[in-house]
Amino acid sequence: MAYTILFGSFTLLMAIGMPIAFCLGIASLATVLYLGLPPIVVFQQLNSGMNVFAMMAIPFFIFAGDLMVRGGIAGRLVRFAAGLVGHLRGGLGQVNIVASTLFGGISGSAVADASAVGGLMIPQMAARGYDRSYAVNVTVNAAIIALMIPPSHNMILYSIAAGGNVSVADLFTAGVVPGILLALALMVTAYVVARRRGYPSEPFPGLANLLVHLVTALPGILLIGIIFGGVRSGIFTATESSCIAVLYAFLVAMLVYRELDWAGFVEAVMGAVRTTAMVLLVIGTAASFAWLMAFLQVQQLMIGAIGAISDNPIIILLVINIILLLLGTFMDMAPMVIISTPVLLPVVKAFGVDPVHFGVVMILNAGIGLNTPPVGTVLFVGCAVGGISIREAMRTIWPFFGASIAVLMLVTYIPALSLWLPSLFR
Repeated sequence: MAYTILFGSFTLLMAIGMPIAFCLGIASLATVLYLGLPPIVVFQQLNSGMNVFAMMAIPFFIFAGDLMVRGGIAGRLVRFAAGLVGHLRGGLGQVNIVASTLFGGISGSAVADASAVGGLMIPQMAARGYDRSYAVNVTVNAAIIALMIPPSHNMILYSIAAGGNVSVADLFTAGVVPGILLALALMVTAYVVARRRGYPSEPFPGLANLLVHLVTALPGILLIGIIFGGVRSGIFTATESSCIAVLYAFLVAMLVYRELDWAGFVEAVMGAVRTTAMVLLVIGTAASFAWLMAFLQVQQLMIGAIGAISDNPIIILLVINIILLLLGTFMDMAPMVIISTPVLLPVVKAFGVDPVHFGVVMILNAGIGLNTPPVGTVLFVGCAVGGISIREAMRTIWPFFGASIAVLMLVTYIPALSLWLPSLFR
């Protein structure tokens, strides 16, 4: 009966449109009351879920991303990407993907990527004759690259949900090759669709202009190297790197680009505070929900249920991918990672899957979920920026969705794509 109350109340509240944090919190409280446990347990677990030192990296990375957006870095990255790949077929689509990859290495957030790069690129693409649905599809699918490459906030969440036993530095490193592979797959898809629809390419600006764009974008690009290199080399932790990212972003925006004024700084602070408050509330209630699943031994039941299907790791990983893709259609990323990791990680470890490899698989699954209704946060942002309905976007998203699924399968069944780069640093 406790399982019915926990999962049934959560599903019912989700179905009526209640915010995910309240769904998790109310379902947890109802289950605790049914079990006869003191209600304060829910609040203790909520507090302990948020009171993790490594979690401090998330608000600082969010703040750094906000400063970069308002400090003019996104526009310079787009101009550099335009010079680099704009001459390919469907040039602005290619620019969108490369710019999203570069900006993702700064923000670590798919939503920030979709709003910042999409806000710059979608109007330009529409003005050049691209369908708005194509522009939105490119934007939202390219935005999930930010989840794969450093400084991905959700990689940090996965490490915490795994009990802090999975290295954040290894996770940051493991996501680089899959992230680049996803970018290449989306660029090929954008090229094929653009060729079929007759979209134009942009003139090549020349090597001199490309070099100018590179120099102007270099302060922003350097942040990627500072974060990745510092964490990977052990000079500073992920939390310390987030503080350095804020300081660096502030100095670049104020002293180099000089585009951040007092009003913009206040907006960046308030935006980061609002986003952090929402994220931490979801994380706290998800931690309470996850604790109850451990208390009710859901992990053991899951291991037995999946093990009964097959003892072949290939089949097991396929089943888990399907489960994660289905969860992603109605659950936002942070709660999905926090709830699913303690349940599924013991399952895959029992079948010999490396936790770092599984982390990349989970994050990519959850990222694809951000583009699938009814709870597709990145898709909603992209459609809002592009001024089209979800239905319009979904009618033409399938080639890009297929490319993302193909990369997911490659990453799932070729562990070396995730584990090769971290192995070089050991």
